[in-house]
Parts: sequence; structure tokens; C-alpha cells
Amino acid sequence: MNPLRLLSLAVALSLTVLVASAQADVAEHTGSGDPAYKIQNPPAFAMFGDLIIARPLLIAATVIGTAAFVVALPFTVAGGNVGASGEALVLDPARAAFVRCLGCTENGYRQSAY
Repeated sequence: MNPLRLLSLAVALSLTVLVASAQADVAEHTGSGDPAYKIQNPPAFAMFGDLIIARPLLIAATVIGTAAFVVALPFTVAGGNVGASGEALVLDPARAAFVRCLGCTENGYRQSAY
């Protein structure tokens, strides 16, 4: 198999697993598994700008962060901060790209008071 295709497949599978874990993390923090949404009503130009500019950049940041996470993994294992580096390099951009509503400025989830 072509090394570039193999790398692309590995990145795609990593993103799938990381986004699924981000979704599970959000469901875990809300208590019931059904997230409580903050109500935001962004204007149309904010949605358009988010769709055309922000989301592609956030997806690219997620892919680049995943690559950086994989490269830095031996060092983070030695330092004992794998979770923190995964959160900062992969999960934060992934949440902003895939969990946030179109045009919203926040992720849209809030922790429940339970």
C-alpha cells in the first residue's frame, strides 16, 4: 500500500476515534448523556464566515494537531502528560470544529448543575 494512503488512513481513523471520545466526554460531563445547550442565535454573516473560513481552518488545525500529537507522543509519555497534550493539540480544535453550532462563539455545551 502507498505510504501516503496509509498515513491518510491512519489520520482519518485517529480523527474518528478522537471525535468520538470528545462526544463521549461531553456526554459524561452533562450527567444524563443528553447535553444541555446554551442558546445562541448568531446572525447569517457569522454562520457564513464560520462555514467558509473557520471550519476548514479548525479541521486543518485538528489534522495538524493530530500529527504533532503523534510525533510528540514518545516525549509526552516520558513526561507523563499524554492527556494534556491530546486535549490541547487534538480535542480542543476538534470540539471547536465539530461540536460548536454554526456561527456560535462557544462550544454550546454547559455542565449541568446536578
